[in-house]
Amino acid sequence: MKLAVLPGDGIGTEIVAQAVKVLAVLKSEGASIEMEYGNIGGAGYDAEGDPLPESSLKLAQAADAVLLGAVGGPQYDQLDRPLRPERGLLRIRKELNLFANLRPALLYPELAGASSLKPEVVSGLDIMIVRELTGDVYFGQPRGVEVRVGPNGQSERVGFNTMIYSESEVRRVAHVAFAIAMKRGKKLCSVEKANVLECSELWKEVVAEVAQDYPEVELSTLYVDNAAMQLVRNPKQFDVIVTGNLFGDILSDQASMLSGSIGMLPSASLDANNKGMYEPIHGSAPDIAGRDIANPLATILSVAMMYRYTFADAATADRIENAVKKVIAQGYRTGDIWTEGGNKVSCSAMGDAVVAAM
Repeated sequence: MKLAVLPGDGIGTEIVAQAVKVLAVLKSEGASIEMEYGNIGGAGYDAEGDPLPESSLKLAQAADAVLLGAVGGPQYDQLDRPLRPERGLLRIRKELNLFANLRPALLYPELAGASSLKPEVVSGLDIMIVRELTGDVYFGQPRGVEVRVGPNGQSERVGFNTMIYSESEVRRVAHVAFAIAMKRGKKLCSVEKANVLECSELWKEVVAEVAQDYPEVELSTLYVDNAAMQLVRNPKQFDVIVTGNLFGDILSDQASMLSGSIGMLPSASLDANNKGMYEPIHGSAPDIAGRDIANPLATILSVAMMYRYTFADAATADRIENAVKKVIAQGYRTGDIWTEGGNKVSCSAMGDAVVAAM
């Protein structure tokens, strides 16, 4: 297995190092794993003046899967937009055609007290959010900031973005979501804003058409504002959620707090052939970078998703996930999930604990 490893910025290097420990265990046992490192985000700009250097893109294109840390930092905020770290992340998703983003939100029983909601509301939570990743306002054209004449006849700056989806884009991500629902609880909720957005009207119509191919799956629909409310009011009503890029970005981060910490949630971004990029859903957290206190579990769980979806190796995926469950049950906690009585450990110590559990 040829992996492109892109640690990125901030805590990215720290959390990826712990995931690499897990891969090293598997390699020591005979797994054929080849890892090659590249730069992305601010690290790419610092090294080559580009948030996605050509060398890193070629590395990712040649690999079977990509393991990514995080990108961004305040020192890059004044750069021209095309040079900012986040543009590198958007570009690699587009270049690799990673249109389906899978974001599970799972609550470990021992972490119920770390959730911002009452334990009885979130206990047993297990949601999969399928987010379309290469369309919507993040990629729509035209976009920009320009000077226009305002209502009062004076010039003023105007910012604009285009929310756009084609029928084929909606159809392909809907098929992914329905297929996942078939393997889970056979319930799918499609989230949009069809009452005010024509783009969402098309989304709703196409998802309903795809539903005819999956008669066993119960399809429901919610407007995004109601979905946000329902995630807090009664999150366990959901099994699989499918939604667009913008809404999925917001809702999956909201769902992360139901599980106690954004540091617990992995993600997979897949193309049509299940080649994927795997990363935690959190950012680069520059305020804690270099202090060895970040939570590496989301990144380690992203490796498990890599084995499950790209390499179709459920046994190894289960093994990694069970090791994480074991260290949580043993009381190991990084600061973001620590509560009274837990064994507070560093980022590297948590990685060592998972390796020991394996």
